[in-house]
Amino acid sequence: MALQTEQIDRSYFTTERGEDDHAVIGTPVQRADALGHVTGGTEFFEDVNPTGLLHLKMHRSERHHALLKRVDVTKALEVPGVVRVLTHEDVPANWYTILRLIGVEPNDEPVLPEDRVLYKGEQIVAVIATSEAAALDGAAAVEVEYEDLPAVFDVEEALAEGTPAIKPHGTNYFLYEGHHCRRIRFGDVDAAFEEADHVFEWRYQSSPIEHAPTEPTGCIVVPQADGRLRIHSDTQACFFTLDNAALILETPFSKLRLIGGTVGGGFGGKVDVIVEPIACIAAMATGKPVKYVYGRAEEMQVSSPRAAERVIIKDGVMADGTIVARKVTLYVDAGAYSRHSPYGTTKAAAHMPGPYTIPNVWVDAHCVYTNRTPASAMRGFGVTIADFALESQMDRIARALDMDPLQLRLKNAYRDGDMKAHRKVAEGTALIEVIQRGAQLVGHELPGEYRGLSSTDPREA
Repeated sequence: MALQTEQIDRSYFTTERGEDDHAVIGTPVQRADALGHVTGGTEFFEDVNPTGLLHLKMHRSERHHALLKRVDVTKALEVPGVVRVLTHEDVPANWYTILRLIGVEPNDEPVLPEDRVLYKGEQIVAVIATSEAAALDGAAAVEVEYEDLPAVFDVEEALAEGTPAIKPHGTNYFLYEGHHCRRIRFGDVDAAFEEADHVFEWRYQSSPIEHAPTEPTGCIVVPQADGRLRIHSDTQACFFTLDNAALILETPFSKLRLIGGTVGGGFGGKVDVIVEPIACIAAMATGKPVKYVYGRAEEMQVSSPRAAERVIIKDGVMADGTIVARKVTLYVDAGAYSRHSPYGTTKAAAHMPGPYTIPNVWVDAHCVYTNRTPASAMRGFGVTIADFALESQMDRIARALDMDPLQLRLKNAYRDGDMKAHRKVAEGTALIEVIQRGAQLVGHELPGEYRGLSSTDPREA
């Protein structure tokens, strides 16, 4: 059935409101881009079809960790339709770190590897051809000779004494101001554990989580007559992508024009600036538009997942449920390269000990490198898995003490004015009120002393 667009009430798609800016709360307000989506009018990057479009595909690593002894592109160049092959020698500034724009270094990831690969599926050689099929055939024709190196897949194994470093800076962990991890020291946890009536310690583990967007990661780069490059991308971070691409290309930012903002599913997974730089280089090398987009298998294998995390929580608890000490050891599996993991690990450390006021807190949050696909951003990364572990811990403590889990949380919930473990004063907390309201909605009876609590009441000394 044809969509009768003339019957759509377009006033529903406006966001005009009255003088009260808070009138939107509790009312349906349609997304500004919804009409384009439901009528098919939204333009995604793959809707761009410039004349003479070339296609870029990658020959990817078949090893988890290996030296590249020989990379031979001769047979790829012989494939009908192949017009160019790119290696690391074609990249102006081959080494980068995505977060260097906010001061996170060192540069630890090559656009195309120079002498080794650190994860299975890592891109090695870019093949540019007149059709997608020819580009795939050319990529398959590249011959690579490997010398296998020991691979490490477990975060604690990666940090163990004697495990070879897989990173050029000589460690399997990110350095935070000279420390092997992001640390928080607040109070005296050892003394508090001695005084606690109970000490509980449990471990929690998550696996990598793939975003699996409907639209795979990709871009189309179109050279302009004035020497600029027009980049059509499904990136979630237009200026982040533009700036990083310009640094890799060693070209002024003004030479790039990035058209984005329409993303067919991202969830954090399209912020890594992987496809745009090499597609720009291909367009510059050929003088023609170039498209580089992941296939579905590539999206599942090599696009950054949420990092796997391992969390060990040790709590000192009094008989009435007051938590007096919390010690957290966190391992974030960054995979082979930093990308956004050092930042996510910092967020995780700062989030400890959760939304609770605990007078003694000790945190070691490790950003660990392994020979897995590099991890990156995903919906609250650094906090989401930490919350899973923290709230699982609270439930287990409640069961161990035979205590109502909501009462345990209310007893320890942070309030406005409390000092958090990373030495920031809590403001606008409202956790107590949210728990109280949630209990009311589901018919969970709370004693009067808990119903009378407020996040704005000062905590008793």
